[in-house]
Amino acid sequence: MSTTNPFGKKGWTPDRIKDLSGKTFVITGTTSGTGYEAARILLSKDAKVVMLNRNPKKAADTIAQLKHLLGNKIDVLNITMDLGNQDSVKKAATEVLEKVDRIDALMCNGAIAQTPNRQTTEEGWEMQMGVNYFGHFTLQALLFPMIEKSSGRIVTVGSMGYDMGLKTIKFDDLNWDKDYTPNDAYSQSKLAQIMSMYELNARLKAAGKTHVKAYACHPGSSRTSLIATNGSFMMKLIFGIMKLTPLTQPAENGAYPELMCATEPDLDQTAFYGPTGRNNWTGPVGPHELKPHAKDKAVAKRLWDLSEKETGVKWNL
Repeated sequence: MSTTNPFGKKGWTPDRIKDLSGKTFVITGTTSGTGYEAARILLSKDAKVVMLNRNPKKAADTIAQLKHLLGNKIDVLNITMDLGNQDSVKKAATEVLEKVDRIDALMCNGAIAQTPNRQTTEEGWEMQMGVNYFGHFTLQALLFPMIEKSSGRIVTVGSMGYDMGLKTIKFDDLNWDKDYTPNDAYSQSKLAQIMSMYELNARLKAAGKTHVKAYACHPGSSRTSLIATNGSFMMKLIFGIMKLTPLTQPAENGAYPELMCATEPDLDQTAFYGPTGRNNWTGPVGPHELKPHAKDKAVAKRLWDLSEKETGVKWNL
């Protein structure tokens, strides 16, 4: 891949976003961090934003904060959804379809990370895999008909953590009944999210539905509450120290890759987007290297087929 950033030395920034009046964006996890910043920036461009959050009180406070910043005329609503509960995801998807008539981009931003001790969802999935991957897989499938009708996009916010674990999907023990470690489980969930976007692209192409786009990106090392909310004491300590160094960037910058993937015309769907500085933690936003294991077609196909079976949700492609 060329090392030249197509968006110049400064990389992609929200200055490139034109007026978004009449467009609708659905975003998971917007009460803090990159999701909040993405919602704020889209609303500032006159888009309609549907927020999907687990905590109604935090969501209401977020909307109040956004209205204080941007004015009461902004078009924003929250629908309560717990990514770790499939019934909640299905109920929220139904509500989204009732309340909007188009989806220009579904931005799969919500996540948990580095859960210290193994936990499972009601479905029996390891919690990080259940929230980060299966929750979004079901949401994407259920909202797909409207995304297709709108010639819209699906944007998955992955993580460089995809390359910091086993570097494959642990099909023989997907839920870590043995040898659980917070990092390996998180890495698998993020790898699964990224792989599913390239597999979706292949399936869209095969179905002749190239008017729907799917993109994978990541926020780099951004100063959010992700680790503080969920990680172990040691992880919280390490990241707390990192936040004081140039190794991290503001949450707003971390939102740029998903905003780019949601709005920028003519992006390459085979690319992986994020900060292009050292280690891809910070720096100008653009396309950069994705390790080959994240595009393993055989693993991606097996994961997709397993996901439809596990969730009981079939994509209407």
